[in-house]
Amino acid sequence: MVLSGHATSEGRAAKFNLRSNDVAATELADWLKPFRRPLAVINTASASAPFLQKLSATNRVVVTATRSGSEVNYARFGQYFAAAVGDLEADLDKDGQTSLLEAFLMASRRVKEFYDLEGRLATEHALLDDNGDGFGTPPDWFRGVRAVKSAKDGAALDGFRAHQFHLVRSEAEQKLSPETRARRDALEFSISKLRETKRALPEEVYYEKLEILLLELARLYESAK
Repeated sequence: MVLSGHATSEGRAAKFNLRSNDVAATELADWLKPFRRPLAVINTASASAPFLQKLSATNRVVVTATRSGSEVNYARFGQYFAAAVGDLEADLDKDGQTSLLEAFLMASRRVKEFYDLEGRLATEHALLDDNGDGFGTPPDWFRGVRAVKSAKDGAALDGFRAHQFHLVRSEAEQKLSPETRARRDALEFSISKLRETKRALPEEVYYEKLEILLLELARLYESAK
């Protein structure tokens, strides 16, 4: 779902502007409650940040063009995000396709470049949430496709699920069955969670667990040929 246009915000109450009745973030959240399948909501409007907390949910990626409801000026994030979705220049991990995370990072970079070149103070700062906790992660927290900074309150970082979400799949990705793709995603998620515990585990235990996951992942790709 892509929201392109203008939004308004009064405190924590935000609305997406339509010709008739505007749609409040809480109202849209109610509409989406029945959805259990993977869903991406990209709100490219100004003052879109309050939508992130309201729409955040399990198995969902939410991207907003701003980090607060007070960023009410015209947002350019949407045009750069749309261009990045099918642009392999945004393909940071070089797998032949651009994920939502990679499009988010490329669009954010283009936005920054625009304001820098124009000599203007940036009036938009995008956020991404994909772990359902309602706390977005900004683009400058990432190195490549991995978040490397830590939240002060210990909140989990976003990005992994968004990096598994592709709107334009590569030829190799299209050859995988839905079952194989789902198992691959689950294994990659397990590897990501294991990496987070590396410092807390004895080295031999960590690498033993990692080997098991990597071997299964390799066998999965081998069987899919």
